[in-house]
Amino acid sequence: MAEAHQAVAFQFTVTPEGVDFQLSREVLKQIYLSGVRSWKKRLIRIKNGILRGVYPGSPTSWLVVVMTTVGSSCYNVDVSMGLVYYIQRWLPEGRPYRTPYTRTLLSMAVFSTGVWVMGIFFFRQTLKLLLSYHGWMFEMHGQTSHLTRVWAVCVRLLSGRRPMLYSFQTSLPKLPVPSVPATVHRYLESVEHLLDDEQYYRMEMLAKEFEEKTAPRLQKYLVLKSWWATNYVSDWWEEYVYLRGRNPLMVNSNYYVMDLVLVKNTDVQAARLGNAVHAMITYRRKLAREEIKPVMALGLVPMCSYQMERMFNTTRIPGKDTDMLQHLPDSRHVAVYHKGRFFKLWLYEGSRLLKPRDLEMQFQRILDDPSPPQPGEERLAALTAGGRVEWAQARQAFFSSGKNKAALDAIERAAFFVALDEESHHYDPEDEASLSLYGKALLHGNCYNRWFDKSFTLISFKNGQLGLNTEHAWADAPIIGHLWEFVLGTDSFHLGYTETGHCLGKPNPVLPPPQRLQWDISEQCQAVIESSYQVAKALADDVELYCFQFLPFGKGLIKKCRTSPDAFVQIALQLAHFRDKGKFCLTYEASMTRMFREGRTETVRSCTRESTAFVQAMVQGRHPNEDLRRLFRKAAEKHQNMYRLAMTGAGIDRHLFCLYVVSKYLGVESPFLAEVLSEPWRLSTSQIAQFQIRMFDPNKYPKHLGAGGGFGPVADDGYGVSYMIAGENTIFFHVSSKFSSSETNAQRFGNQIRQALLDIANLFQVSKADG
Repeated sequence: MAEAHQAVAFQFTVTPEGVDFQLSREVLKQIYLSGVRSWKKRLIRIKNGILRGVYPGSPTSWLVVVMTTVGSSCYNVDVSMGLVYYIQRWLPEGRPYRTPYTRTLLSMAVFSTGVWVMGIFFFRQTLKLLLSYHGWMFEMHGQTSHLTRVWAVCVRLLSGRRPMLYSFQTSLPKLPVPSVPATVHRYLESVEHLLDDEQYYRMEMLAKEFEEKTAPRLQKYLVLKSWWATNYVSDWWEEYVYLRGRNPLMVNSNYYVMDLVLVKNTDVQAARLGNAVHAMITYRRKLAREEIKPVMALGLVPMCSYQMERMFNTTRIPGKDTDMLQHLPDSRHVAVYHKGRFFKLWLYEGSRLLKPRDLEMQFQRILDDPSPPQPGEERLAALTAGGRVEWAQARQAFFSSGKNKAALDAIERAAFFVALDEESHHYDPEDEASLSLYGKALLHGNCYNRWFDKSFTLISFKNGQLGLNTEHAWADAPIIGHLWEFVLGTDSFHLGYTETGHCLGKPNPVLPPPQRLQWDISEQCQAVIESSYQVAKALADDVELYCFQFLPFGKGLIKKCRTSPDAFVQIALQLAHFRDKGKFCLTYEASMTRMFREGRTETVRSCTRESTAFVQAMVQGRHPNEDLRRLFRKAAEKHQNMYRLAMTGAGIDRHLFCLYVVSKYLGVESPFLAEVLSEPWRLSTSQIAQFQIRMFDPNKYPKHLGAGGGFGPVADDGYGVSYMIAGENTIFFHVSSKFSSSETNAQRFGNQIRQALLDIANLFQVSKADG
């Protein structure tokens, strides 16, 4: 009742003399502070908008141009070539402009501002042109051409000194639309070795018919969209691949991210959360103020930052036909789940962000709360783990009014979701299964202790270990990885703990406790929740996850093979898959296209003709090592070239996907596109980014390594593999499959990956001792 009393701004009573008002000073103070906060944010946004809008210019550069113009006039030099005099003639004759000196100064300011704006436009367009050059990506390491060196100097000169997060957005080039013949040619090349002669001839005829008859019309519409839209792929990719999907998000779409696994800062669950949540909100504040530096490839080429905009205060809202992403400009609380109860935890006291010790106290209050769940509350989140249509119908029927709507709003409008688990999970190098159990807990939990619709759920285990479960529609894995690196680095090297494992500082005991959310869940609604839970549980129980740390070597020794670590691992995956299944399959590797504005991902079809030739030679076992090394290097070069083409907008699958969308809008049937888009990815892979921000020196702290993260299998009879080449000496793998498939076994495949890596290393006689 204390919260309800404090929420009343004034009271009144009726007396014989009239109405007597009693104002609450505390609430009026909070209203005043709320207004001050709002205006501060508006002013920061306005300031950032101006600085971003004139970048790489600045107020200082404007002043320099003005002073140069004025100073030159003192020496009777007219740098404007008469334009100042021309502007002066057009100034009104009013009182402010009466004196000639005032009119001259104003004319010079107008002229200088025009020159300054034109300079900014010229610099931006030049920078955009320079960033459209990707020749540097295709040059051999250590063999930089003179053209690329000149290009790098020009980019550095035009990039400015202190860019804000979104400073380069308008300077990034648009994603180009590849030509249809080039895409079709690359597609046929990618499947020729996977089909027999008859199948390939049939696909070749379909491709030829498509290229000659159907594609030109579709391509025209796609080119038109590329001229009009910022990115011709991203909005359709988000809508049709993610938001229109009707299958459960859990396992099928959401992915997980692990904590540091070789070091531990504290065993106190509430304390670890206090530091982590404080670091996350600090990151959010930096994000809002654009104080985070943009990610730069090679420290030179800016990556698009637009995906970061919806990291916080974002929820996926279910719909019958399509979902939508609800993003709010701000949120002052997080939603918390513990032992079947939902809580609302405020992050601020007035305008001040709660300190880590205060947040620890609030989380501990939730952990100590003995109240039982309300009827139907415990498994409520299973609605977000089941089918999307069922969740949309339930949301409309049972959560559109009353206390249920208010409680659901508290969750959906939260900055993010926090799950306090009663289990303990961690990685024990002596117990390999511990990493897989940890991954399973993050991927799906018990199917009702994660809110799978939130942009991300921060998961806290009883022993202080953390992790994330992340919704995929709003952004790709490197974006949440950027946040996670900041959180782990801030927790370990900036905030710290006491000797007893608690957050530093003293708590404020007068803070009101977290608020229990109130529900009125009918028996009919409980039946729907139970149905969703059974769907989710069947899905979770079918997932086999095998996570392991590969210890024999890492990136450092792979480089001795004179190839990229990613190509090395991808070719090893092909070898492992062939040994596991006795055949090759269409393989998906995610590549990013963030060198273009609003770019997301492209597919690298990493099962190439060259990699299959190497694998077959390895399996036959009768080729000399010199031949095998030659085949390997050829496969690695092909893979690297495919990856570079994907990154530079010359991929295959996004172009064909967009042509398919256009064909559906036009009502045009294309057997070629229908077949291409229906091909299953039985091996889906992804490398996990690391060290995007340098919070600490990995050479000085080699054990401060996360284990990456993982996802569920894309095909029912396939594998999902994510890997993180963690520093110089180790690699983490996350392999998923389904128990219901007789063709797959995640642990068996994981062991094949281990052996394939060792066998390829032996070709080059690379061992840890060589390091």
